[in-house]
Amino acid sequence: MTRPHLNRKLILEAPTRVIDGAGGYSETWDAIGVIWGEVLPRGAGREVEASELKLKITVRAAPQGAPSRPTAAMRFRDGARIYLIEAVTELDTAGIYLICFSKEEVVA
Repeated sequence: MTRPHLNRKLILEAPTRVIDGAGGYSETWDAIGVIWGEVLPRGAGREVEASELKLKITVRAAPQGAPSRPTAAMRFRDGARIYLIEAVTELDTAGIYLICFSKEEVVA
């Protein structure tokens, strides 16, 4: 296995519900911390749509349950770009790195 090139500074964000005072809520995103990662495209053919770009983001692993461990409910921010995390799994049996299957919606 070749080591990933963690060269992108990503902000890990988690959703927070804020009560709107009218019986509902709105969702905001709070920064949890900075994670360095490798961002690569994934998939081709049928699964690629014009409105979204699918990505494989590799980051260093964090223990299960740690707030710094990405989950499918979170997202990464890379400047003005947003990567929504769809699924997370270990890259290898040693559990040194995680792969975050993500998508970036492209606004036309």
